[in-house]
Amino acid sequence: MQEQGRISVRGIVQGVGFRPFVYAKAIEFGIAGRVKNLGSEVEIIARGGRFADFVAAVSRGPPMARIDSVEVTGFPGIIPDGFVIEKSATGSFSGMIPPDIAICSACVNDIFTPGGRYEGYWATSCVNCGPRYSIIGAIPYDRERTSMDRFPLCEPCAGEYGDPHSRRHHAQTIACHTCGPELRLIDRAGADLPCADPIREAAVLLDKGRILAIRGVGGFHLACTEESSGELKKRLGRLEQPFAVMTRPGYAEEIARVSPAERELLESPVHPIVVLEKKDHASHERISNLHTIGCMLPYTGLHHLLFSYLKHPLLIMTSANMPGYPMITDTETALVKLAKDADYFLVHNRAIANRVDDSVVRDGYILRLSRGIAPKRTAIDLGDKCILGVGPELNANATIYKGGFAITSPHVGNVRNPATLAYLQETIEKLSRLLGAKYDIVAHDLHPQFLSTRYAKEIAEERGIGLVPVQHHRAHIAATTTEPCVGIAIDGVGYGDDGTVWGGEVFAGQVPDLKRVAHLEPVPMPGGDLATKFPERMLYGILRNDTCLDLLGRRGWTDVERGVIKKQVATGFNVTMTSSTGRVLDAAAALLGICRERTYDGEPAMKLESVAAGGTPEAWEPVITTSGGCDVLSTRAILSTALSRYTAVPAGDKKAVRDIAASVQYNLARGIAALAVRAAEREGIGTVALSGGVIANRAIRETIRSGVEDAGLSFFINDAYPPGDGCVSFGQCVWAGMLFKQRA
Repeated sequence: MQEQGRISVRGIVQGVGFRPFVYAKAIEFGIAGRVKNLGSEVEIIARGGRFADFVAAVSRGPPMARIDSVEVTGFPGIIPDGFVIEKSATGSFSGMIPPDIAICSACVNDIFTPGGRYEGYWATSCVNCGPRYSIIGAIPYDRERTSMDRFPLCEPCAGEYGDPHSRRHHAQTIACHTCGPELRLIDRAGADLPCADPIREAAVLLDKGRILAIRGVGGFHLACTEESSGELKKRLGRLEQPFAVMTRPGYAEEIARVSPAERELLESPVHPIVVLEKKDHASHERISNLHTIGCMLPYTGLHHLLFSYLKHPLLIMTSANMPGYPMITDTETALVKLAKDADYFLVHNRAIANRVDDSVVRDGYILRLSRGIAPKRTAIDLGDKCILGVGPELNANATIYKGGFAITSPHVGNVRNPATLAYLQETIEKLSRLLGAKYDIVAHDLHPQFLSTRYAKEIAEERGIGLVPVQHHRAHIAATTTEPCVGIAIDGVGYGDDGTVWGGEVFAGQVPDLKRVAHLEPVPMPGGDLATKFPERMLYGILRNDTCLDLLGRRGWTDVERGVIKKQVATGFNVTMTSSTGRVLDAAAALLGICRERTYDGEPAMKLESVAAGGTPEAWEPVITTSGGCDVLSTRAILSTALSRYTAVPAGDKKAVRDIAASVQYNLARGIAALAVRAAEREGIGTVALSGGVIANRAIRETIRSGVEDAGLSFFINDAYPPGDGCVSFGQCVWAGMLFKQRA
C-alpha cells in the first residue's frame, strides 16, 4: 500500500482555504510533508501510514473548492517529520480565483462578541468568507498579491494566521482594528465628520432621512430608508425604476412571499438580490411599483453593524453608477460623480481591484451574474483552442475558454459608451492575466456596429487570430445546450441573419448547425430605437389601423403626429422590421395604458407582467402561417384581439385590464410553445431548450414549459447562466469552439 507520494490538486483551489485545510487533515491523519500553491494548483508532498485516507480527504477539499482532478504520483525523496505550508510559487493557470462570498456566521458572531478582538470591526473575515475576486491582483492567491498587501499584520493577527487550529490560518484577508482597513464618514467636500464610530453615526444619519454613498467590497451603493426613497429617485432621475433593498434578517418574510428555496438562497454564501413576490402587490410602492421587490440580506460585517444600530428594518441599497455603466469604486470619483446624489459618504481605504456588482436571482434563475457567482467556471470540452467571447451590447460580460474550462466574468454593463467598453477591456485583460490566456479565436456578436464587435476585430487584427461572428440568438441556444434540440430564444432585440431585428426565434438542430425554423411575425418599428422609448409607436407598427390611431388620438396625439406615423409606416421610411418578443410586450403595455414611455430597460414588459399578475387569462386561438420556409406566429392577431377587448372595457374597470394583460402574455407564450412543438414534430427532435431575457417573466416561461411538456417533449433551461444576455459571451465561446471542432 502506498504511503508516500506527490499529490497534485487542480481546480478552484486558490482563495478557498485549501492549504490550511490540507494542513489540518495532515495533522488529523498523522501525515508528514508540505503543501504549496503552484499558480492555480496545489502541490502536496506527503508521507504517512494513513496516506490513502489523507488523499481521500484532500480530494474532497474545503466547502468553497471546486476540484477538477487529483493526481497521485510517486515521490522518491526524503520527507522530514512534521507538516508545513510553504511559500507559493508560480505554476499552471488552470483554475480561477473564486467569487467574493458573504461573511460567515462565525465571523458575525466574532463582531458581536463583547471584548473580543474583532468586536465591532467591519472587515472581519476568515478562511471561509469575505472578498476574493474584488481584491485579487494576481495568482497564486497570497496577501502580497491582493489589496490587503498594504495592511501588514499586527502581532495577534499574525499569530492567528500562523495557528493551524484557527479558522484564520492562512486567511489572506485577516485584519482587525489595529492593522486592517479603516472606515471614514465624510461629507460632500471630503471632510471627515467628527465621530467615534462612523458606522453608528451613518445609521443615525440614515434614520434621519439622509442619503449615503457606501463603499462596499465591489463598489459604491447609494443607501437610504424607504421614507427617503422618493428623494433618491428624484435626485437620480429614476422616478419609475424599482430599487433593491437590504433587510435585517427575517424582515423579508414580513413583506414578501419567501419559499424555502428562496430563503436558502438569501442566506447562502452568495447572498444575492432575490426578486420576491410582495405579499401585497400594492405595498412599498415608493420602492417598487411592481408586484415584486428585490431583497438581499447583509453580506459584510459593515452591513451587519449598520443594521445593529439602525432603527429601520430595511434600506434601499442600489448601485451608485448610472444604469448600464461600470460601478464606481474609488472615493475620489464618487465624491465628484455622486456629489448631488449623496449627502454623506461612508468609505474605507482598501483598494477595489475588480468591480463587483450584486448578483440578482429570480425563481432560481440568474438575472445578473456577479458577486458570489462570478467569475464563473464551467467545465466543457470545446477543443484545444483558447477562445475569447466579448459578449453582446446590453448586460454584457466576457468569457474565456481555455483547456476544458470556460470562465465568465462578472456583469460589465451596457457596452454602448466608451466608459463601459473600457471596463470590458479592463475585465478581459485582467481575466486573461489571471488565466494566462493567449487567444486563438475571438467570438463576437453578428451586429457590425456594436462597440464589442469593433473591439473583437481590433484584437483579431492586432494578434493575427481567427474571428467568429455569432448570431445573437444562436449564442443564447449555444449557452443553453450543445445537444440536438429545438431552441427558443425570446428577448428584446438581436441582429438577425437578414439584417433585421430578431427577438422571437425558434431554431432546430445542434450547435453549430441551428436552422431558423419559426419566428414571431416581423412588424415595423417606426423610428427604430424611438419605438423602444415610446412603445405607442410600436403599438401602431403592429396594429396599423384607424382604430389604433383613434386610441392614440384620445391619448393626446395630434392629427399631425398621427399622420406622420401613418405615412412613416406606409412608406417604410426610418422603419426597422422586428420579430422581437420584447417589443410585442411593450406594445401591449402601451395598448393598455400601462406604460407609454420607457424610462429604464424592460420597463413596459415588467409593468405589463405586474398588472397581469392579478388577472385571469382567456385562451385565444393562435394564428400561425408559413413564410420563407418558417412557421410564423401572428402577433398582430394577438394584439388585435387585445384591442377589441380593451375598447369594450368600461372606464375604471381595472380587473378587465388585468385580464387582458394576462391574456396577451398567455396567448403569446402558447403560440411560441406551439411553434416549438410543431418544429420538434417536423424535425424529429425530442428536446426543447428555452433562453432569452423574456423568460424572467414567470407566467410566460411556465406557459411555454406546460405547452412543451404537454406535447410529451423534454424541456430544458440552463439555470447556471442568466437566460438574458448575460449568457451570450459564454454562448459565443461554445459556438466558436464547436465550429472549430466540427471543422477539425
